[in-house]
Amino acid sequence: MLSTLFFMSSGLFLGWSLGANDAANIFGTAVGTRMIKFKTSAVIITVFVIIGAVISGGGASQTLGTLGQVNQLAGAFVVALAAGLTVLWMTNLGLPVSTSQSIVGAIVGWNIFASYSTDMQVLTKIIGTWILCPILSAFFSILFYIIISKFLNKYKIHLLTIDRYTRLSLIIVGAFGAYSLGANNIANVMGVFTNTINISSINILGIFTLSGTQQLFFLGGIAISVGVYTYSKKVMVTVGKDIFKISPVAALIVVLSHSIVLFLFASEGLKYWLTNLGLPSLPLVPVSSSQAVVGAVIGIGLIKGAHNINYKVLGSISLGWIVTPITSAIISYLTLFFMQNVFMFNVY
Repeated sequence: MLSTLFFMSSGLFLGWSLGANDAANIFGTAVGTRMIKFKTSAVIITVFVIIGAVISGGGASQTLGTLGQVNQLAGAFVVALAAGLTVLWMTNLGLPVSTSQSIVGAIVGWNIFASYSTDMQVLTKIIGTWILCPILSAFFSILFYIIISKFLNKYKIHLLTIDRYTRLSLIIVGAFGAYSLGANNIANVMGVFTNTINISSINILGIFTLSGTQQLFFLGGIAISVGVYTYSKKVMVTVGKDIFKISPVAALIVVLSHSIVLFLFASEGLKYWLTNLGLPSLPLVPVSSSQAVVGAVIGIGLIKGAHNINYKVLGSISLGWIVTPITSAIISYLTLFFMQNVFMFNVY
């Protein structure tokens, strides 16, 4: 039991890193524009990220699991540790990086070390979402900006009224964003452990049952929440103020666009509904919430003329997105070598 908890610690560390970095993607613009206090945003994220992880976290984890079948607990420990260390490094630099990219890089590092073939079809699908995600988010932010701007210009609502409704809307949309983050990104935190840890289902007061996977996701959700409280403020400033100076209404649009994109890539119900209708659907993949929010901010910047976008900060963030999976893969491979050859643990 103690050894299992020790090996799980890297997953909890990765959850903490995700909370420290990706919380900025939900409320960074709201906190940056001083519409919502940091403590208020942290409470909202804590509640809804756990709910999203437990209720809807299974869909994206299935796709991630097919990328690399990590089949030893020590190997899962190393993969999560490599991803967490990479995210922590980028967080210290104040860059909103992708936990999804980090865990994918670490899994590929495990595949290489274990001489397992990487499913290139799945990898291509995941990488494709890294391109599609910010584009979709930018599209939604431009669309919502046009709709809301026309509405405000038509009805001439008083500024104080706009301010009040914007604050309320930011809280509601932020709760939806936290739910979507938990549903989509919990696979990054605990997905590699689902095949290596066997946990019995438990019944809660005879009302509902939590599977072993849901229990893992619940622990991961708590770890994310701790990361929000302890270390997320610096990245919130980068997202909320440094890329592009935005208004409170634009902040609302950014959070809404980001949240919808994460939800689209996590909702099993929506995917099956579209499939049954014979319509195309998006893959259930843990996408980058960082890319989603940055894409949304860029969308606002583009529709306003693009002259106020801080391209230096944007370039640093983009470089972080490229470096993240490569760094994570290298750390994973080297750590697996030491774990197996120095500490004598079977990692595959």
